[in-house]
Amino acid sequence: MEKDLLKRIDTYKQDVIDLQTHMIACPAISPSQGGLGEADKAAYLLSVLKKMKFDEVSVINIKDPQAKVGVRPNLVAKYYGKNRQKTLWIMAHMDVVPAGDLSLWKTDPFKAVVKGDKIYGRGSEDNHQGIVSGLLAVKAFMDQGVRPPCNFGLLFNADEEIGSQRGLLAILKTQKGLFGKEDEFIVPDGGVEDATMIEIAEKNMLWLKFTVMGKQTHGSTPHSGLNAHLVSAHLLMALDQALHKKFNKKSPLFAPESASTFEATKREANVPNVNTIPGREVFYMDCRILPCYTNKQVLAEVHRVVKQVEKKFKAVIQVETPINDVSKPTDKNKTVVKLTQAAVKQVYHNQPRIVGIGGGTVGAYLRNVNYPAVVYAKLYETMHQPNEYSSIKNTLGDAKVFVLIAMHFK
Repeated sequence: MEKDLLKRIDTYKQDVIDLQTHMIACPAISPSQGGLGEADKAAYLLSVLKKMKFDEVSVINIKDPQAKVGVRPNLVAKYYGKNRQKTLWIMAHMDVVPAGDLSLWKTDPFKAVVKGDKIYGRGSEDNHQGIVSGLLAVKAFMDQGVRPPCNFGLLFNADEEIGSQRGLLAILKTQKGLFGKEDEFIVPDGGVEDATMIEIAEKNMLWLKFTVMGKQTHGSTPHSGLNAHLVSAHLLMALDQALHKKFNKKSPLFAPESASTFEATKREANVPNVNTIPGREVFYMDCRILPCYTNKQVLAEVHRVVKQVEKKFKAVIQVETPINDVSKPTDKNKTVVKLTQAAVKQVYHNQPRIVGIGGGTVGAYLRNVNYPAVVYAKLYETMHQPNEYSSIKNTLGDAKVFVLIAMHFK
């Protein structure tokens, strides 16, 4: 039976091209980035879902006055399995980022261009490939008349690129009965070219904003002021030393960045001329913290160092946290983790690794409410770039991976 399902997927090349062509032509860009949202793409995908043999199809509209028709649609479809109490979900997002500098594109970003195995266009890989792989996996079940052991669900989200407030986060908040206690998730929105990365954990994310207040004065009379730029330099070096020393554990799950990272990043402009000592300095740090530590612990150390520097220089330093996110890991022994690893190995003949990452995905939102989730796809990692493309072969291969997982998901 499995061999017949996989052979069926091999016949879906034109389906990949057709689905991508229609979706690429619908620029589902967030209103906050100058677009109208996902309405057109969702309408097309909804028509596709309704033509297939799903047992349930629904739309979850989240209000957004700036979007077309005033909502951000999220699509849900479910194909029943023999056990209807448990669902394997494939979750992908419909929204895309803007095309960016059009002069860097060799093709129209919103018109699909097929060149051999590659389909060019904005969103083709991020995240259309995941949408198509999920659709074709369940299409194979339907075409072969096969019911998997448990339900096979598709969730196509809005707003992932801008934080999921009108996507997954809103769904988790308002649709309490949508997911069952035993449900598990695959998020095909991250991966590597050789398909060896299966992500089950993310570092906690903490962005810090420091505002150092001194006293502005002329560059020739530093004694009459307090150089906020100099204070911030001392603060930054003290933070770098203290944080790396105190939070120094390593985890092989997160290799090569196996330790927590504390990186100085953005610095805002201060004075416009060289001969003025600045009285105000603003800089930022991006902290990615291993799950064995808490953001609260890191913040406590940050405030300790800040107080020391304030006392030394008699300055006033304000600390803000633009982002303060935590992420629970998925247990590597969960069903979806083991089955994904086995299915990827079978389809691509490789040795997939269970890993953690420093970046953030929507998988974290699921894990934080205790749903097991893996982030996996076979990608060329062209997302957000000019000339973004996806691979037809990868799309069909991942559809096979999803079928194999579903066939053993009990």
